[in-house]
Amino acid sequence: MNLSYWQDIEFLIRIILAAVCGGIIGYERQNRKKMAGIRTHLIVALGSALIMIVSKYGFSDILGLKGIALDPSRIAAQIVTGVGFLGAGIIFVRHETINGLTTAAGIWATAGVGMAIGAGLYSLGIATAVVIILVQIILHRQFKWLQEPIINQITIQIQDEPHVLSQIKQMFEENGFTIEHMKASKGDGDDLTVKMTIIYPLGKHDQDLLDMIHQDKAIHVLEF
Repeated sequence: MNLSYWQDIEFLIRIILAAVCGGIIGYERQNRKKMAGIRTHLIVALGSALIMIVSKYGFSDILGLKGIALDPSRIAAQIVTGVGFLGAGIIFVRHETINGLTTAAGIWATAGVGMAIGAGLYSLGIATAVVIILVQIILHRQFKWLQEPIINQITIQIQDEPHVLSQIKQMFEENGFTIEHMKASKGDGDDLTVKMTIIYPLGKHDQDLLDMIHQDKAIHVLEF
């Protein structure tokens, strides 16, 4: 067997190893019900490794020929741009809440893992994948104070009666929800339409808000 055969085997091992690392990172995201899961991270890592291999070794047969000068980093550099567009598609804004930043950053970092392994930097790529997974798991579970607060905009309809609005404000405050902005207007019939921008307390989510509001009979309609 010639040298080219063993080199192809090594390239294949790099691609498989990159895919495994990407798949493990994606499993953590999928386990948290995020949009980009195992397949997305696996393909990003695999594709990045492949492009890195092509960029570094794909033109070795014409290097050295008269009049030909190639920069092997030019193709690999496009990975960062391409993954940037992919990450932008994961981030979306819902009212005043931005979702998907961590997953988008993970996709970008996963591409870096694939590039490192594709270039033959096995230890660097594997170590980075381990650090990414540890950051996602440990910081999510143990350091709640590092989490960014959830900001959401809701619309409710309440009875247009004295003290109802102040009672609802008190209910939000007692449960830890901060009302950042509120606007009340006359709705259909005898109801008031109230639009509020609220900040969730750490550890609470939409379901906690729903459970709280359903306990107040003065609130007729809730929209997120």
